[in-house]
Amino acid sequence: MDESAGIRSVQRVDARHRYEILVDGRRAGLAAYRDRGVQRVFFHTEVDDAFAGQGLGTELVQSALADVRESGKRVVPVCPYVAKFLKRHEEFADLADPVTPDVLSWLEDELR
Repeated sequence: MDESAGIRSVQRVDARHRYEILVDGRRAGLAAYRDRGVQRVFFHTEVDDAFAGQGLGTELVQSALADVRESGKRVVPVCPYVAKFLKRHEEFADLADPVTPDVLSWLEDELR
């Protein structure tokens, strides 16, 4: 698949606790989260292998973080991809809260 192929969109799917990136209406990736008060805890990001190498992960996380900013929430980057993105994109650094043992314990309970 060519990088310019397809119409891309990112949507928040609250019922499934995730953001999805769609290419021509087909889900190509997701960033999963759980809300903990004012914190949106991101714990998993993936892009389908069929869409690899197209920058969709970056586009997905950038859109998700912009939405978090708009909603007045904070970000806890448990997901390594989101954590790496935040280190590379200082324009979102003001949104980040640290990953603490308390957050990890809470997340573990949430995901049971």
